[in-house]
Amino acid sequence: MSDVLSLARELISRPSVTPTDAGCLELIGQRLAALGFKLEFINAGGVVNLWARRGAAAPLVCFAGHTDVVPTGPLDTWKSPPFEPEIRAGLLYGRGAADMKSSLAAMVVACERFVAAHPGHSGAIALLLTSDEEGDAIDGTARVVEALQARGERLDYCIVGEPTSGDRLGDTIKNGRRGSLSAKLTVKGVQGHVAYPEKVKNPIHLAAPALAALAAERWDEGNEYFPPTSFQISNIHAGTGATNVVPGSLEVLFNIRFSTASTVEGLQSRIAAILDRHGLDYAIQWTVGGRPFLTPKGSLVAALAAAIEDATGILPELSTTGGTSDGRFIADICPQVVEFGPVNATIHKIDECVAVADLEPLAAVYEDTLKRLLC
Repeated sequence: MSDVLSLARELISRPSVTPTDAGCLELIGQRLAALGFKLEFINAGGVVNLWARRGAAAPLVCFAGHTDVVPTGPLDTWKSPPFEPEIRAGLLYGRGAADMKSSLAAMVVACERFVAAHPGHSGAIALLLTSDEEGDAIDGTARVVEALQARGERLDYCIVGEPTSGDRLGDTIKNGRRGSLSAKLTVKGVQGHVAYPEKVKNPIHLAAPALAALAAERWDEGNEYFPPTSFQISNIHAGTGATNVVPGSLEVLFNIRFSTASTVEGLQSRIAAILDRHGLDYAIQWTVGGRPFLTPKGSLVAALAAAIEDATGILPELSTTGGTSDGRFIADICPQVVEFGPVNATIHKIDECVAVADLEPLAAVYEDTLKRLLC
């Protein structure tokens, strides 16, 4: 059994359903401490966070990731227990196998091999790990970034081990992510009997033209790395349940996934202008899930892409598709943030798995990237 496979199995066997860590970071910390990493647990709100660093010089190369996993779903639908890792037909099964305990195992083993071969390497290596990524993501990476900011500690390069590969290990690097802006819009009307329309104000009728305008708006054209910003209504609710009552208010939930071509403030202003233009009496509550980040082609992308090509024979594509990740927090203290990890076909699914044959090449990519940046 390879070192990466052995550690991946150990991590998968720990039921770290978000925000529980189940001892994963203690296990990882022990192995890093043996390499000379200084460990710092920056815990908050019951969430376990580890900041581990080896070396004090620049450049600082950081691996980032999370030990928490999503709930298993019905246990009787799994072919084998989700926290009892099992290999079948060359695949390692278990919750977190792809997202992202295999990446964590590969990162740790890559550091062990790199330090053994280059004990006096230049620069520094760090790992930023949390048990709060799959859930609220309030007391995880964001808290560690706040602590590092407070003392002026910055990163030069960061690789987040999210499962980015599509069809084959190495085919995709995520070099950015769209931002997420959500809102709860309440449009006010006047409730009353449907038979007396002159005595009511129907918020559904009043809001419909404004909602159509919002859905039809072209927010931006995107750019070289991002598609145009997307506006989507996810829920509309109004009424008492009776067919003869005009509701007094309408509640609309919507989300915007936006690129670096737009800003939170700009989108909020434009949405307010459209609502105002339609004369609505409304209130709106905003939630910023994350701002977009982008790492253009540069030293980190070049080093990682070359390492991937050497290990897999594939020249990866750059992509910014998908949801948010903790990279959105790390980008506040790091100018170059990318994501790279195993195939994502089964993440969050029943019988989540990863190809055993991909584990060693994944560790090789991480180790080779360290060599290219620190040697």
